[in-house]
Amino acid sequence: MKLKRRDLILFLLASAFLGVSQSIDSSVFNNFLHDTFDITVSQRTILEFPRELPGFLVVFVSGALLALGDVRIAGVANILAAVGMMGLGYLSKDFGMMVVWMTIYSMGQHLFLPVSSSIGMNLADKNNMGKILGRINGVNTAAFLLTSLGTALIFRFVKVSYPIAYTVGAISFLCSSILIFNMTPHKTKALGKRLFVKKEYTLFYWLSVLYGARKQIFITFGPWVLIKVFNQGVTTFAMLGFIIAAIGIFFKPFVGDLIDKKGERFVLAAEAILLIIVCIGYALAGNLGLGIETALIITAACYILDQLLTAAGMARSTYIKKIATCPEDVSPTLSMGISMDHVVSMVVPWLGGLVWNAFGYEMVFVLGAFIAAANLFITRYIKIEEMPA
Repeated sequence: MKLKRRDLILFLLASAFLGVSQSIDSSVFNNFLHDTFDITVSQRTILEFPRELPGFLVVFVSGALLALGDVRIAGVANILAAVGMMGLGYLSKDFGMMVVWMTIYSMGQHLFLPVSSSIGMNLADKNNMGKILGRINGVNTAAFLLTSLGTALIFRFVKVSYPIAYTVGAISFLCSSILIFNMTPHKTKALGKRLFVKKEYTLFYWLSVLYGARKQIFITFGPWVLIKVFNQGVTTFAMLGFIIAAIGIFFKPFVGDLIDKKGERFVLAAEAILLIIVCIGYALAGNLGLGIETALIITAACYILDQLLTAAGMARSTYIKKIATCPEDVSPTLSMGISMDHVVSMVVPWLGGLVWNAFGYEMVFVLGAFIAAANLFITRYIKIEEMPA
């Protein structure tokens, strides 16, 4: 018990350092692309292919590293992210080199995603997995908040280069890695199949695919609406990040508790309904005749709500943990889900870019509303047997 508590504290601290790195990435990356390479909407959408490719490959990479166990894989993932972030800051002399370093950074990020959920759930008891995941995400968000506030103030009053910002992020990734390597490594049992698709997990795979489509619309086009349509810069994104984090400190633990009390079906259905509202807001904000300032406020509110709703991802993780036919299936299945969602993620930005150029950005979010509706329909089939205490 004492060992598990020690590991939980180390992982909470590691999550805090990750919050610093993630805040810098969130606040800086899109403006870094715009200011350094002056890319168009079409180029930005195409860039999502190499950025999301590691998400597709993660099932193979994590399978190859499976013998290391979740904890050591998480440590390696953060080292990769640190190397990629430093490369973005100092070695991106042209667009091609930037893509290389961005892909390395992205591999670190995507490799960490499935094992972080698995580690968090292994540090919890059967009936409080949502609570522990919510606490971990809450600490991460608190660090994200403070960093976003600092980034907003610094970029507003001081001229800071992108390399310096990325250096701070890379150092934070390394600190997180050191803390994780000091955790107790999970003993790896007989490996068996490293790659598999099981009929019992079909619904989880569908939830992952629909999440990939929904996620990519907002990751790619949500920020781009604020940058291209409303001409917003780093300071705006840092302040939005601050607001998201301030709410998220309480919202993520709340969602975790909600998962334990109301169940995964309730949480994922609520997420889908709210996403439909967000999509409608994005599509209509600039066409209601309310003025540019009001339209910007509505769009920013949609951006904030969408970012908060990523907390519902905890419900997908606890869902597979609860229905897994054996504990060894959890981490590989989470990795498979990420790979499936990224197959869609690599296609959606390209299709969305075509729709944006042909019909305007509004239609992109109309399509997003249909994806959210499909997700709502799928949640009807979520059923989980009662777990013994």
